[in-house]
Amino acid sequence: MGYGGDWGAYKPILTALILPPVPFLVLILIGARMILPRRGWGYAVLLLGVVGIWFSNCHVTAVWLQNQVLKPPGALLGPQQARLEGLGRAYAQQQAVARRGQGHPASVVPPAAIVALGGGRESLAPQYGMSDLSAYSAERLRYAIWLGRRTGLPVGFSGGVGWGQKGEVGASEAETAARIAQQFYGVNLRWVETESADTRQNAAYTVAMLAEEGVPEIVLVTDAFHMPRAQRLFDEAARQVAVKHPDWPTVKVTPAPLGYWRRGDLDWLPSLAGAVNMRLALKECIGLLSGV
Repeated sequence: MGYGGDWGAYKPILTALILPPVPFLVLILIGARMILPRRGWGYAVLLLGVVGIWFSNCHVTAVWLQNQVLKPPGALLGPQQARLEGLGRAYAQQQAVARRGQGHPASVVPPAAIVALGGGRESLAPQYGMSDLSAYSAERLRYAIWLGRRTGLPVGFSGGVGWGQKGEVGASEAETAARIAQQFYGVNLRWVETESADTRQNAAYTVAMLAEEGVPEIVLVTDAFHMPRAQRLFDEAARQVAVKHPDWPTVKVTPAPLGYWRRGDLDWLPSLAGAVNMRLALKECIGLLSGV
């Protein structure tokens, strides 16, 4: 099964069991069972489960995990963006020279590639009658295209079919992204990586594909909560490819995060957004700790 390992298909189930509310529901059941033989301990465990469910549904907890535990890098602004714009201008000049020399602009190796990571897809959206991107994937694609227009660097997308969607009909995330990029933005994606099922495979397949082509830098586009783990896996993949193929360039990874969570006045109250963001943040924390 490649980079995912045989256990990859079980990741959605394990994730559902580890993340809230399951652990806190178990605590509540344990506490209720302990009330008769050990009243004090039973109420304490019961209260711990209730408090855990409360805070695991609060946006303020997700923001704290993002800022204090995950600690994503800042947005791609200022000198870093100016540097990429300079690379884009040089790339455009090289393409112009290739045209004048009767060559093909596509033969010019770009100095960097902007790559958006998939964040989920709907295998069959009824309103369209075809596959569609999740809100996370769509926003990452939009930002990558914006960066591409701003810097003049080519854009790619990495995403196949997630472990939880194996066997479903419909196009891969990257194929869906390529269609949306062309239809709605008028942009043809230069790279489309369609085989990955998770972030580790995103990194392994994308780095190998670009390094083989001679691209020395990846501008990595994903959400802020996802960036620390994604960047670490891409850095690991770059080192592994450099060892395996010393004649290929060692790929540099430049983070371009988006979608930072911010504090609001009612963030201490449970909410749907709080529950979703907490699960996302905890999943990333577990991934960082476990090295997955």
